[in-house]
Amino acid sequence: MSFWMVLVIAVSLCFDTLAVSMVGGACTSGRSRGKDLLIMASFAFFQGGFALLGWVLGHSVLELISRFDHWIAFILLAWIGLKMVVEALRPGREESGPDLLSPGSLIMASIATSIDALAVGISFAMMEITFATILLDSLLIAVVTAIAAAIGLYGGKRLGDKFGRRCNLIGGIVLFLIGLKILLEHLLAS
Repeated sequence: MSFWMVLVIAVSLCFDTLAVSMVGGACTSGRSRGKDLLIMASFAFFQGGFALLGWVLGHSVLELISRFDHWIAFILLAWIGLKMVVEALRPGREESGPDLLSPGSLIMASIATSIDALAVGISFAMMEITFATILLDSLLIAVVTAIAAAIGLYGGKRLGDKFGRRCNLIGGIVLFLIGLKILLEHLLAS
């Protein structure tokens, strides 16, 4: 598979990361450059790591994983999104969002946005891609994901500065809808 084809796959995998990091950027205050790098690294690690893990698992578990991967992504994103909506509607509360500074929330968001990469890794195994190639492909996926997270964090901060508390409500709805989209795509494809 060519570099350009893997790049297109990497870009297509990171749209959920872009959206979640944008919501996080809008709703998470008190971030520093170091914390932003940690957020970017988490999204990149899981996206690239899940592609590699999918390759390792290979086609032998494809049917098992495809039965529930969409449910995991939906539950994680719906949980974070609904929590944001409730917090935004609760009177007298300070702004909160998917607190990407919280290790638990960051890991949940990173896993939820990386499940498709697992399926991509499995498909790479079916194409009999070598171990050296999957390492480079996974690295490219991780780098593209880190860039998408950086763009999302920066763009989200600008939106958060402009719209304030309303970003929490809108962001929560967006995360819930992303999870629902993932669930419906898989259920309707069956």
